[in-house]
Amino acid sequence: MEKLSVIVPCYNEEEALPLFYAEICRVAETEQSVEWEFDFVDDGSKDGTLPLLRSLAAKDGRVRFTSFSRNFGKESAMYAGFQMAQGDYCAVMDADLQDPPALLPQMLRAIREEGYDSVATRRVTREGEPKLRSFFARKFYRIMNGISDADIVDGARDFRLMRRAMADAVLSMGEYSRFSKGIFGWVGFKTKWLPYKNVERAAGTTKWSFRKLFKYAVEGIVSYSSAPLLIAYGLGALFCAAAFLLFLVLVIVSLASGRAIPAAGGIIALILFVGGAQLGCLGILGEYVSRTYLETKKRPVYIVRETEKGLK
Repeated sequence: MEKLSVIVPCYNEEEALPLFYAEICRVAETEQSVEWEFDFVDDGSKDGTLPLLRSLAAKDGRVRFTSFSRNFGKESAMYAGFQMAQGDYCAVMDADLQDPPALLPQMLRAIREEGYDSVATRRVTREGEPKLRSFFARKFYRIMNGISDADIVDGARDFRLMRRAMADAVLSMGEYSRFSKGIFGWVGFKTKWLPYKNVERAAGTTKWSFRKLFKYAVEGIVSYSSAPLLIAYGLGALFCAAAFLLFLVLVIVSLASGRAIPAAGGIIALILFVGGAQLGCLGILGEYVSRTYLETKKRPVYIVRETEKGLK
């Protein structure tokens, strides 16, 4: 019998985990054409998430878990889950039930019967989400699709089911700075998009602040596009042209009026203009250099402290 591995990153999900486990077990009972495996990754939680995972693993042989030495982030947890997974199919989903486990049988049928390599989900509504966050999220997807080769659909979730071949392709991309939405799009494979309405968290609170989302967006843009570098070149050329025109206007005004060029105002404006452009371009370049620096260090994506077999 084929096996389906469900990868579940967890960070402070003590309240949501019992609800998620009950629901995924219910779905597993209804879909018995595959053997199920539940791969939980504790991303350095500070609440009772780890003790809960220990108790689940002790009573259910389908449950496996990896616990990090500290919080490394969801991207690292997803990568660890892919390394844990032993199934012919791999699903990635959150523990807060915003990714409905009830969709998994439908996704599995699409892969088996319709010839897809993966089935990915996208939200068609953002009900319950702050309007400002929704606005910036839509702009992010539009920008990414305009400047990147990776196919990232508006409203795309990390929740997806894929064949083993695609999971292995994702694993082959072992970079330290990870952006899974871009990785999923970059590796390709035939993907079916499954739309569904936004679902509120079953319990607990979101771990994604606006600052974290902004940082994640920058990570995605820098990781999968060199367009910001072209923007830096363009800004440099634009500011040089503007500086030349400004100097030309000052000369013409001086000749027409018979007065000397007003040095102080012109110089201050010019310095601020060009200085700001240089700092902006240096900031863009710095983002790429910092990513290169982190990659050359060859640090591990995560460090394991404990698994269902005990302490490391």
